Amino acid sequence: MKKVWVKAIPWDKRVITTALESGADGVMVPEGFSEKVKQLGIITTIAEDGDLKLNRDVYEWEVKGKEDEAKILQLAKKGVVIVRTLDWTIIPLENLVAQTDGLIVEVKDESEAQAVLGVLEKGVDGVLVTTGDLAAIKKIIAYVQREAEQVSLMSARITKVEPVTMGDRVCVDTCTAMAVGEGMLVGNSSRAFFLVHSESIENPYVEPRPFRVNAGPVHAYIKVMGGKTRYLSELKAGDEVMVVDYKGKTQPAVVGRVKIERRPLILLEAEAGGEAFSLILQNAETIRLTAPDGKPVSVVELKKGSEVLVSIEEAGRHFGMKVEETIQEK
Repeated sequence: MKKVWVKAIPWDKRVITTALESGADGVMVPEGFSEKVKQLGIITTIAEDGDLKLNRDVYEWEVKGKEDEAKILQLAKKGVVIVRTLDWTIIPLENLVAQTDGLIVEVKDESEAQAVLGVLEKGVDGVLVTTGDLAAIKKIIAYVQREAEQVSLMSARITKVEPVTMGDRVCVDTCTAMAVGEGMLVGNSSRAFFLVHSESIENPYVEPRPFRVNAGPVHAYIKVMGGKTRYLSELKAGDEVMVVDYKGKTQPAVVGRVKIERRPLILLEAEAGGEAFSLILQNAETIRLTAPDGKPVSVVELKKGSEVLVSIEEAGRHFGMKVEETIQEK
């Protein structure tokens, strides 16, 4: 997830308030002002005495010439580097992005944010908003939040539907109301994830709970922001998960509650691209996968040949991170 920091040097309470209300990740303030920020709201401060300390956790450097690139690369080994460019040429940023992570670039409007976040498709890791224009701050933050991670989804054909015995399944209740066509990516293995639909559908049995995904058993993987995974059993209130729609657009969602209960389960196997993979879910009519057109499909209606959306990955996982090694999960 790309970061958005807002600079309030000199101190400007209006800028801090706008940053807080708009969902910024951090604010840069003068030394001695971090406590004033905390009185307005909870947010990361960047300052000599802040949560992230300048010249220890975070460094600043201005790109004036080729020699500055080497210095920035050195600093990036120690912490986050805030990069300032004088003439707004993209080439120095391309060189830096190709060689390191942890770069935050100063921007003053939405067009500059768009440019740096698209460098080499990967983009920098975030932006530091330097304008005092409150409307511009809101626009930049909204743009960065809108340009969330995109995941690649494909259609898979169900090859097996088989009830299995009881097990502990996990409901993930979030602080986000999900729409039809939205859910979470869950899988038995870290190689393949099924788009499990949210409980946003009207049915004669229970009221819709659009904040919830009945996600699967305790052992299953769930994709979260930043290209990582978690075990469903690890999640707790305050954690962040990834909500995905049927087009692959993502957004972060805060976990408000996790419910683990013993329920009857069902094994689903599917095939795509000549490979087979599986998922276990609760065996109930209110549990749904997602069809390629975004429509929810109840697990009790699935049969051989039913098409559902999945996300396939090449790399294996080690502690939730992608690794390029041979890993087999069955």
